[in-house]
Amino acid sequence: MNRENNSKIKRFKQKILSESLTRVFIEMAAFAAAFWILYFIGRAIFGIWTWRSDETIYIIFKMFERNILLIAVLTGLIGFFIILIRSWSKTLGYLEDVLNATENIYNEKNDLIELPLQLKEVENQMNQIKLNVKENERIAKEAEQRKNDLIVYLAHDLKTPLTSVIGYLTLLRDENQISAELREKYLSISLEKAERLEELINEFFEISRFNLSNLTLELCRVNLTRMLEQLTYEFKPMLSSKNLVCTLTVAPDLTIRCDVNKLQRVFDNLLRNAVNYSFENSTIEITVIQLENEVKLNFINKGNTIPKEKLDRIFDQFYRLDSARTTKSGGAGLGLAIAKQIVELHGGRIAAYSEDETITFACTLPML
Repeated sequence: MNRENNSKIKRFKQKILSESLTRVFIEMAAFAAAFWILYFIGRAIFGIWTWRSDETIYIIFKMFERNILLIAVLTGLIGFFIILIRSWSKTLGYLEDVLNATENIYNEKNDLIELPLQLKEVENQMNQIKLNVKENERIAKEAEQRKNDLIVYLAHDLKTPLTSVIGYLTLLRDENQISAELREKYLSISLEKAERLEELINEFFEISRFNLSNLTLELCRVNLTRMLEQLTYEFKPMLSSKNLVCTLTVAPDLTIRCDVNKLQRVFDNLLRNAVNYSFENSTIEITVIQLENEVKLNFINKGNTIPKEKLDRIFDQFYRLDSARTTKSGGAGLGLAIAKQIVELHGGRIAAYSEDETITFACTLPML
């Protein structure tokens, strides 16, 4: 990017220098032509009349004619400096226009920047920068608003399981004659609510880690086949809770170079997302296609078709599909955003598609 900017700056300098020199040359040529034209016109007019040798006008003209070359050189030098100063002032005027325009980039008005025709390229670039700044400000504000809303939701959600835990533990403490069956029920509910409470607290830490840490990769050779086999095995309890089946189609001992822990987190997020938003009694398919220099993974599940406006924002920070925040699938809205960041750090790409109640997350990674 810096090399490209330096190249643009160099081209702009050359353009301004070329235009300035051309303008000076043209104006000098016009000045010289005007001088000689006026000289010959004056000489022709002077020759119409008869002059006495002692007349002042005659003496001045003859002196002018005898020293015409010297006068032409002196006049040319004076004209050159005048034209040079004028051209330099115009170039400085360009700089002043650009400096004034930079103030317009960060103001709140949506007016586009206007510069002289000679600075059209600079005008286009500055307008693009202004549009990018406005777009980044909008995205930042939306992300900050989603984050603030999420924290409010999480703080509210913390109270519900905490209240339940306190309530059932209080019953266990105060009820002396409680049956074993009822005691087991209260303990199970308390444990379930406590686990949900832990999940919500972890989401708070997830938000902080995402904003405060920069992801770096520790690359090594990894057996992708075994990694995915282990992942599907670990998800069996979660799959069985919705009576889901997960199929894995991958070549044996397929090896890639990646950061194991971070890429495992990507696959975990994608499979967890597929489980959360799958119809019950359906199948989740994981397919791995080996290409020439890269490998493509597809996570496919059956679920409600995602509208395009939501699909376009699915990788945004703190964005969640289920705005109602159900207790079963209510997350911080960071899983897919982090997954995208990790995949792109590996030099890969990730995209989401949804049509006819089929949701596909396509992840492409370089081989080695």
